[in-house]
Amino acid sequence: MQTPRYFNTEGCCSPHIHYMVPLDSRLETIRELYVKRGKYFVINRGRQYGKTTTLTALAEYLQDDYTVISMDFQLMSTASFADEQTFVVSFIRYLEELVWDEENLTALSENENYPRLTALCSQDKPSMDEMFRCFSRICRTATKPVVLIIDEVDSASNNQVFIDFLAQLRGYYLARSRRPIFQSVILAGVYDIRNLKLKIRRDAEHQYNSPWNIAADFDIKMNFSAEQIQMMLAAYESDHQTGMNIQSVADEIYQYTSGYPYLVSAICKILDEKPPFQESLADGGQVWTRDGVGEAVKILLISRTTLFDSLIKHISEYPDVRQMLYIMLFQGEQIAYNEDNHTIELANMFGYIKRDGMHIKVANRIFETRLYNLFLSDEELSNALSKLAKQDKNQFLSNGRLDMERVLGKFVEHFHDIYGENNEKFVEDSGRKFFLLYLRPIINGTGNYYIEAQTRDARRTDIIVDYAGEQFVVEMKLWRGNEYNERGEQQLADYLDYFHQNKGYLLSFNFNKKKQIGMKTITIGDKTIVEAVV
Repeated sequence: MQTPRYFNTEGCCSPHIHYMVPLDSRLETIRELYVKRGKYFVINRGRQYGKTTTLTALAEYLQDDYTVISMDFQLMSTASFADEQTFVVSFIRYLEELVWDEENLTALSENENYPRLTALCSQDKPSMDEMFRCFSRICRTATKPVVLIIDEVDSASNNQVFIDFLAQLRGYYLARSRRPIFQSVILAGVYDIRNLKLKIRRDAEHQYNSPWNIAADFDIKMNFSAEQIQMMLAAYESDHQTGMNIQSVADEIYQYTSGYPYLVSAICKILDEKPPFQESLADGGQVWTRDGVGEAVKILLISRTTLFDSLIKHISEYPDVRQMLYIMLFQGEQIAYNEDNHTIELANMFGYIKRDGMHIKVANRIFETRLYNLFLSDEELSNALSKLAKQDKNQFLSNGRLDMERVLGKFVEHFHDIYGENNEKFVEDSGRKFFLLYLRPIINGTGNYYIEAQTRDARRTDIIVDYAGEQFVVEMKLWRGNEYNERGEQQLADYLDYFHQNKGYLLSFNFNKKKQIGMKTITIGDKTIVEAVV
């Protein structure tokens, strides 16, 4: 009996048992642009970005035209990298197992030079250069070009012996017109290959001195487009007949994830397994909707996952990355993309930011919200506004609905009492953070929020709040005169159309000494805007 397909978030995906985005186009591009041209390259992407799935599919895709040796350094113990002799024996023994298990490597075992390679394991002190001379002879006499794939190179990157292995690959690559060697070498891991020495020795002299600087840039996108997500959902819909609007659901998933493979699959997995959503989402046909996606995101954001664990670990290990993300989120600072900036390079390598024109931004809405929650929780216990929000919480809820107008009114009152005498710079840097510190305890557990990236800058931020199926658009901005304020009101009115809302909320931080603190309601066309001034 065939096992029903499902959405997979635990390791490599297979199209026979998992719902997944078709990879044929990606694999063909890799073969034509990289393997056929004899490129050596690294697929370095963030955790759970589909690297292993791509490599597994690529090995199968290439095997008709190439002899593919596909290895995973996670399957070699730390002891295997203790010294050169141990590594050589472990590497060859691993290869022998592959040859024994995989039919497509039969030609390799029948190569006249293969026994010379395996015989090295019987020597007292087999060396790396002897092993590569054997590989050169094998590649010279092979019936098909040989491709070497190594996954999870991060597990070896703290070892000097692995650096020596890369140096041998580089040397043979440069001399391959005289000494035949692998047609193509593909390594995969989170860390960029030029950062390997950084992990061994942190001094500046060795920081970027990788012996594998012959690696070609790997520019193929591995995140999913909305159209690719649609293809995956179409396969699911064919099996389950939920009646979903495939394009609408795919677009909503993409809006939250920007196509990060693990996050896409995680949302779909939650929807498929039908967790205890609200009663209104209990029916399968209703689960696969935009509202259903929002509920799945809410569950994902409070889940303990290895991806989120890595995020927390990395920003703890690299304080400069944490600080950069903090000022982007809370102060709206636009940071120019510069690939030579080590902090930007690290955050980009881990997959937490991406290039957006000339600047950078957080890679997706889920990472952004998770970071907001983390940074806010660090201050929530000691913040006076958060304490007051917890005390006030019940007065904002009526029949399960959130009274956003009252939330803003009480925030204005409390903010003025606590921070009213602070200077303009203080409020400019911290105003939006304080509103989120006040909002979070009120909606926590039932509602969710995210920051609209397209409108966030140093002077303006739009917060989208989802609570019990109802959506609220709250714009926060700094006061810059009546004309600027009126433009902001019109922008908000126009923005409400996008969210199909007739009512919006405007929170203005005003430094004019003659300002009038409080609430007012204005009408622009058919839109109602509730404005709060602090």
